[in-house]
Amino acid sequence: MDFLFKNKANKLFLLLGGFFIANALIAEFMGVKIFSLEKTLGFDPMNWTILGVSDLGFSLTAGVLLWPVVFVMTDIINEYFGQRGVKYLSYFTVILILYAFMMIYLAIGLAPNDWWASVSGVNESLPETSLSDMNLAFSKIFGQGLWIIVGSLVAFLVGQILDVFTFHKIKSVTGEKKVWLRATGSTLVSQFVDSFVVLFIAFYIGADWDIVRVIAIGLVNYIYKFVMAIALTPMIYLAHHYIDRYLGASLADDLKRRASLS
Repeated sequence: MDFLFKNKANKLFLLLGGFFIANALIAEFMGVKIFSLEKTLGFDPMNWTILGVSDLGFSLTAGVLLWPVVFVMTDIINEYFGQRGVKYLSYFTVILILYAFMMIYLAIGLAPNDWWASVSGVNESLPETSLSDMNLAFSKIFGQGLWIIVGSLVAFLVGQILDVFTFHKIKSVTGEKKVWLRATGSTLVSQFVDSFVVLFIAFYIGADWDIVRVIAIGLVNYIYKFVMAIALTPMIYLAHHYIDRYLGASLADDLKRRASLS
């Protein structure tokens, strides 16, 4: 096993791949919470009307905090390990997410202990924080609907494949220059599609939402993702700086060359 850890490229792939998979898994489970971005930042909620759909604001799933990081990681892995590296990690991540949900649904089906279900969540000193049914709370938090799971996984895969394709199309034109263009540009394109695919499957197909509402909410979500993609652009350059320094100029250039050829 020593050969895996003596090679800097192998260690880098394990590090980036582990961080990529961990962020994607955590984002899936965080996504059950809907939060108000405006209230979190201390502002009054916005009241936009888009396509005739009113009362729209930045009410987002908590998963959006990590998905931009996942797509930034995609571009970094793409730069050094090419399309094969990204696709391998993307398919493996989907398998692990499906496995995680299977285990969660198995856990939901287990008969709860009486004390844990009815007593462990009760706090007599702080009754406002008490939970009278821990099993119900567990099921509600972790038991995401089938269509939401399907929508998020399909959107993730489509977004990843589109990100990889756009990244290399831009790189084939610009060469090694303009890292920001291929990284941020590919993220903006893939996140645009991702924003609508997940809503279309989860809520248009799975919950009979009106298509106009799906589009309106998708636009609001994309505005957030667009801003985050731009804001995270400096992180791409910072990551490149430290990775190139760790690998050394010769190995870094060789990995980038082979990634382009792949």
